[in-house]
Amino acid sequence: MAELIKVGMADYKVGRNPASLISYGLGSCVGIALFDLVAKVGGLAHIMLPDSTQARSAENIAKFADTALPAMLNDIIKLGASKSRITAKIAGGAQMFTFTNATDIMRVGERNAEAVRLVLKKLEIRLIAEDTGGNYGRTVELKLDTGIFRVKTIDKGEKEL
Repeated sequence: MAELIKVGMADYKVGRNPASLISYGLGSCVGIALFDLVAKVGGLAHIMLPDSTQARSAENIAKFADTALPAMLNDIIKLGASKSRITAKIAGGAQMFTFTNATDIMRVGERNAEAVRLVLKKLEIRLIAEDTGGNYGRTVELKLDTGIFRVKTIDKGEKEL
């Protein structure tokens, strides 16, 4: 049985085939899977916020899109990935609550997804699939043997990206 590596909130982990990486309960948070199909290594981040420069405390680099992704990318490369082969898949970024006078600051899920796309572009990592938005939570799993990114929801079923 392959190892199942759990990724908590504001956390990221990397691994290699035959392990899988899983993160539970993405609401407005975004799960980012980076994967190299040839080396069969990858990483999964569960980011909570878009930008570390806007935070009072930025000690936990895994909490933010702008700091988690470069760190995770470096760790995957250390495991043998080639940056030119790494692709990304993302899920989450939901609007879990409805506000009558929603300001931009309350659109955390949407802002998280936008920030992740921007950081991936800056890092020159191709985003090949996503399942973002909506108003429901997700659990995501990255299979390090195939690169399949499984997205599970309570009411919407399950899909593979």
